[in-house]
Amino acid sequence: MSLLSADRIDVRHGGQIALQGVSLSVEPGEILTIVGPNGSGKSTLLRALIGAVAPSRGTVRRANGLRIGYVPQKLHIDPTLPLTVRRFLDLPRRVTTPEAEEALANAGVSGVIGQQMASLSGGQFQRVLLARALLGNPQVLMLDEATQGLDQPGSAAFYRQIEEVRGRLGCAVLMVSHELHVVMSASDRVICLNHHICCEGTPEVVSAAPAYRELFGTGTGGALALYRHEHDHGHDHDHDHSHSHSHEAAE
Repeated sequence: MSLLSADRIDVRHGGQIALQGVSLSVEPGEILTIVGPNGSGKSTLLRALIGAVAPSRGTVRRANGLRIGYVPQKLHIDPTLPLTVRRFLDLPRRVTTPEAEEALANAGVSGVIGQQMASLSGGQFQRVLLARALLGNPQVLMLDEATQGLDQPGSAAFYRQIEEVRGRLGCAVLMVSHELHVVMSASDRVICLNHHICCEGTPEVVSAAPAYRELFGTGTGGALALYRHEHDHGHDHDHDHSHSHSHEAAE
């Protein structure tokens, strides 16, 4: 059974149609990436799936007791506010120090538990947000433009961490992004959204689809870059940085 599904949903903002006739499902353990230009309804779709926005038509179904972890686009914390990573992870629900340390390890930022949130780098900050989302042992991990503000190597490293989280914890992952150059090759499916679903399939299929190229063009500006692992290298982690490359849509 799907963990989460939408069946022909419409969502309106005032008189404007944000989503029209959108159907999708999230299966256990899969990584599903939604790409689309700014204003295409990506964040609205996440809010509808979570239940924060009610569709004007269609149905959203969530598995009974579904646990969702959410990583927001950005979170502003007043830099003058003394707030350690450990204290931040206690919001809104207190957790034990071993739980906090395990979540930080899973997010790839062991060792920052005593630091001030304001002192973290952009990449560390996003990983702490990821750790907070992992504290509830989610069945579905949702990320809304979670690499916004990171440079391309930082984004690639963050996406590799998400792939590792999926492998370690077995959760499904639903990500949205307009950054076409940092879509993860580990995605089982990519959905191209522009208020409706234009095309969907593997990253390779979507990057070659006419609807994708019509929206985003070809060449570097419209490339769907795939950060690959050499999975058959076993536990050799050094290859992570040397086997990243771009796979561009065919001209």
